[in-house]
Amino acid sequence: GNLSLVVYPKIIEAMGKLHFRTSYGQNVLRHSIEVAYISQIIADQLGLDGAIARRCGFLHDIGKAMDHAPPMEGGRPATSGGGMEFVRKYGEKNPAVLNAIAGHHGDVPATTPYTPIVMAADAISGARPGARRESMEMYIKRLEQLEGIAKEIGGGVVTEAHAIQAGREVRVIVDAKKASDADAFGIAQAIAKKVEAEMTFPGEIKVTVLREVRAEATAR
Repeated sequence: GNLSLVVYPKIIEAMGKLHFRTSYGQNVLRHSIEVAYISQIIADQLGLDGAIARRCGFLHDIGKAMDHAPPMEGGRPATSGGGMEFVRKYGEKNPAVLNAIAGHHGDVPATTPYTPIVMAADAISGARPGARRESMEMYIKRLEQLEGIAKEIGGGVVTEAHAIQAGREVRVIVDAKKASDADAFGIAQAIAKKVEAEMTFPGEIKVTVLREVRAEATAR
């Protein structure tokens, strides 16, 4: 699609490099275009300037094009500040754009509403199912950690815990004899809190606690 942005030549060149960079397997240039569109939609909904939001979103990850940037897989480089200095040097004057580049990971306080908009758009693009991949080893470890937390919180009440939906949901089955409906709600909240505190993950993880009562009778 056509983003129709006026961008300075050196900045265009740097953005072109992002076509050859990936973050967790996601093409960074494609991600930047996606973030630009999503940022514009959010800004329009809030009655803010969609064109500024689009520019902020498009350029937010330009730090990843810096030649000194460390490899992307498995961790983010400390390049947000470098990206901001680079675009400023080559002609970008808009303070909203500069702040979005420097602050979209929360390293620098947001000075305009466009920075949190870009943060939201960035998260939406990265969390889209299938957008990113991780090493199989990391993936399995994350699923095991998720199931482990569920079993640990539930104590002797949890009979089974399964990470499903590629680790975007953990389904927990509790013993109906040992846990009431109210207990089930408490367990779900406690698991969600512990997952938030101990794990890093894109998007969100849903916790579902099932309290199963089975009644059986035999007709002869």
